[in-house]
This record gives sequence, C-alpha cells and structure tokens, in this order.
Amino acid sequence: MTFTFRPLDPLKDAELLHSWVTHPKAAFWMMQDARLVDVERAYMEIAADAYHHALLGLRDGEPAFLMEYYDPAHRELAGLYEAQPGDIGMHFLTPATDAPVHGFTKAVITAVMARLFEDPAVRRVVVEPDVANTAVHALNEAVGFVPDREIQKPEKRALLSFCTRERFFDIQDSLAATGVTA
Repeated sequence: MTFTFRPLDPLKDAELLHSWVTHPKAAFWMMQDARLVDVERAYMEIAADAYHHALLGLRDGEPAFLMEYYDPAHRELAGLYEAQPGDIGMHFLTPATDAPVHGFTKAVITAVMARLFEDPAVRRVVVEPDVANTAVHALNEAVGFVPDREIQKPEKRALLSFCTRERFFDIQDSLAATGVTA
C-alpha cells in the first residue's frame, strides 16, 4: 500500500475527523463526546502550535488516516521523561470501516514511521498509548517500539515506548529480505 500525506486543514477536514474521533473504535483518542466545533478548535490549536502537527494520510488521494507528531520536550510528555535530542512523539488513528483491509493498520504505522524518519534530525520516535490499548501495543512492537515503562499522564496511564531509527530500518530490511511487506 502506498500513502501520501498532506497537512490537515482544521476547518475543511473537521467533519471527517469528527466522524473518526467520535466513533466507538476511537475510544482511546478520548474525543467520544466531542462536538464538531470541539474538533475544529482542537485542530486549530494544533495548526497554530509550533511543537505539534497534524497530517492526513491519503490512499489513492482520499483521506485514509490521521497522523500527529509533536516535540515531546514541549508537548504531551514534557516533564514525564528525559527527552533526548532527535526525539519526536507520534499518534496515529485509522478510522473505523465496514470493509476492513487485512494489514492496513500495520501499513499505516509503517508509513507514519517512515515519514517521521524522512527527517534526518529524528533519531527516535516516542509513543505513549493507554496501557489498556493492547492492539496498538502489538502494532508498535511490530515496527520496532520497545516498551520502557508505564507513566501517569493527566488523562491516562500510558506505556512509554521508543523506536530508534536503526531498529525501525533493521526490521524493515529483515521483512524485505524475507519478501514480507508492511
């Protein structure tokens, strides 16, 4: 699967995002009760933030998933771990669908990681999913994340995990050598 990315437009994309983030499948996104205006406001704040960014992942030119990345020294994880130069935080969301495609979500997280590592300054990706989100823990492990420890964030108990550039590309190289694709 091939994906492209474009900056999220908080007003143009709000209705689509609203349908994604309020769906029961997106419970870990913690926006279940958000109104359209709440989604617009949240993504306008991200658009105005120098340390937090949102992109739409496109498949065949159509929105297929949401990707956010942030500077963990200034957002989300500030003060909760010792950020290193080259760290970048990441979130991604694949929307609910009536016609799931086998391997889609793994292909999405692989594309998100590859996109982040396109920046040579990025040395390590940091994630902090809810400890109860076992599905995303498995996906994270599949692309190279190694759990570090549980941390308490204001909104959740999270599993702090890291994936280095080298580990991600070693896993991708191993998969390619065996003929397996993301």
